[in-house]
Amino acid sequence: MTSDAKRHRRQTYVWVWLPGAEDPVVAGLLAADGGGYAFTYGRSYLARDCAVSLFPDELPLRAGTQRQAADGLPSCLRDAAPDAWGRRVILQRLLADGTQPATDALDEIDFLLASGSDRIGALDFQASASRYVPREAGDATLTELAEAADRLDRGETLSPALGLALQHGTSVGGARPKALLAGPEAKYIAKFSTSTDTRNVVKSEYVAMRLAARVGLDVAPVTLTSALGRDVLLVQRFDRVRTDGGWRRRGMLSALTLLGLQEWEARCAGYIDLAHRIRRDFADPTATLRELFGRMVFNVLCGNTDDHARNHAAFWDGRQYRLTPAYDICPQGRIAEASQAMLLTAERRDSRLIACLAAAPALGIAPGDARALIDHQLAVIKRDWEPTCDQAGLSETERNALWRRDVLNPYCLEGYDRS
Repeated sequence: MTSDAKRHRRQTYVWVWLPGAEDPVVAGLLAADGGGYAFTYGRSYLARDCAVSLFPDELPLRAGTQRQAADGLPSCLRDAAPDAWGRRVILQRLLADGTQPATDALDEIDFLLASGSDRIGALDFQASASRYVPREAGDATLTELAEAADRLDRGETLSPALGLALQHGTSVGGARPKALLAGPEAKYIAKFSTSTDTRNVVKSEYVAMRLAARVGLDVAPVTLTSALGRDVLLVQRFDRVRTDGGWRRRGMLSALTLLGLQEWEARCAGYIDLAHRIRRDFADPTATLRELFGRMVFNVLCGNTDDHARNHAAFWDGRQYRLTPAYDICPQGRIAEASQAMLLTAERRDSRLIACLAAAPALGIAPGDARALIDHQLAVIKRDWEPTCDQAGLSETERNALWRRDVLNPYCLEGYDRS
């Protein structure tokens, strides 16, 4: 059998935690189909009264094989796949095992089956349709996880034990080093610094996330700690709910998926497009649109230009969507002019408050209310900047590297007083 034929036959079963459930059920089969992928819901799943579509726009709840117009994975499944960091960990583990695969020899199904099972959202991927076996990493301390991430970041080979320690976090998105931790009542994503950081990215994200909460946004709780003498940010997961019987998982979809865009179309994603989706399909759209506008403004004010559509997400319970708490709010480093990853209006992405004001009507925010929200955020950031930096233990030099450079950069304020 040729290599192409083998890949053509590759497949994985998609398992899902239905709303309110503590155990997963098999939803269907994902199979490589020529140059793309095809998904088929299982008959037993379709027969369930409580069955929900994984995402109605892409995979409506019906019998038969479903193929996407594009060659890639259905975007709702891609949301659960490992990104750059997770793929680095997976490739390193395969190399350590002596497999030594060529990167282009691995397809998306390989990465889905090799990544950890405690992935973001309510999906997992298994070789079996009848027996669920989670791919867990076992217990590892924060220090062990930090050591493994640090060594991999430096390009060093990991021992099987250290490679296994990082396995748990391979299904978390993003390019920076991270791992997963579980506490008695909550689960966390641990974010580490890297050997190439020229600034304290971890503390900067902590400050931005805390300030976002202080201005009144719905934000994932964060804690700052350390391991191996380096700062570590712990972000509490909001897609897990602790119960007496274990953990419930909450289904999630990225804004990129909700907007019907592929990875290469991310630059086309905009806040106004997301606002249209919220107005049409979300629970409590008025409050949600105000929250979205607040996040747009805060991203501009704090210098988070990495507000791409995978850094916005919604819970999906089979009936309606709800915006998740904000996450991945981190100043990106800037000196003068900057642009947001998401379009602020249909044509503008310049990181300025006047662009936010221009977008406000499309989000259902009256001009006076938009200005009041902006003025409130400005006042709180100025008031709470020093106390929040004190909490983070930022040095004077580190504060100066952020203040009026990333946070409240003069460019973001340009023209606001005259608008």
